[in-house]
Amino acid sequence: MTSDEKIRSAFDNKDWHEIKVTDSWQIFKIMAEFVDGFEKLAKIGPCVSIFGSARTPTDNKYYKLAEDIARLLTERGYGVISGGGPGIMEAANKGAYEAGGKSVGLNIELPFEQFHNKYIDRDKLLEFDYFFVRKVMFMKYSQGFIVLPGGFGTMDEMFEAITLIQTGKIARFPIVLVGSEYWGGLLDWVENHMLDAKNISPEDLNLYRLVDTAEEAAEHIFRFYDKYVLKPNF
Repeated sequence: MTSDEKIRSAFDNKDWHEIKVTDSWQIFKIMAEFVDGFEKLAKIGPCVSIFGSARTPTDNKYYKLAEDIARLLTERGYGVISGGGPGIMEAANKGAYEAGGKSVGLNIELPFEQFHNKYIDRDKLLEFDYFFVRKVMFMKYSQGFIVLPGGFGTMDEMFEAITLIQTGKIARFPIVLVGSEYWGGLLDWVENHMLDAKNISPEDLNLYRLVDTAEEAAEHIFRFYDKYVLKPNF
C-alpha cells in the first residue's frame, strides 16, 4: 500500500493518529528530494530552463523551436534544464544532447502522463514526487526561463518565477515567452486588465520578454548576461 493509499484508508476509518504519523514521516521524504536535488544540480554549471507542453507532437513548429533554442544555448556554454518529460521538454533535451551540451531533466512522477525522455544525460535525471520541491530546483539552478506554449503547469512555473522576482524573493533573471500568437492574448489581458486595475505596476511588464524566433529567445539570455562571466563548474 502506497503512502497516499494509507492516508485515504486512514480517512475512511477516521484513524486521525495514523494520518498525523504518516504526515510526519513524509517530511523525511521531502528532505531527501531536496538533498538529492541540491547535491546533483550544484554541479551542473549555468543552465537555462525550457518549459512547454508535454503534449506537443514532434511535427509541431514549437517542438522544432525548442530544439533550436537549446542548441543555441549549448553553443554558448549553457546547459539546458527541462521538466524531463515528452513534448517541448523532450525537444529541449534533444537539442542540448545532440549539440553536445548538458541535458538535465527534472521529471515528476504522475499517474498517467509523465515519463522521462531519452535525451537526458544519465547522471542528470532527477525524479520528484513533489511539485513544490521540483519548482525550487528550477528557480535555484536556472539562469533564465524560456517558456513555449503549454498548459496549466507551464503557466504555474512561469507566473511563480515572475512573482518571486517581482517580490524580491529571488534575484532577477531573464524570462522569455516564445510565440506571440499563443501568448499575445494573455499578455494583452495582463496589460489591459491587471495593469489598468493597478494590481501590478508598469515596471512589472519588463519582467518578461515576448519573442517569436529561437535566435531572439537565445539572444535575450545572452544580452542579459553580457555583464557577467559565467564559469561552468562541471
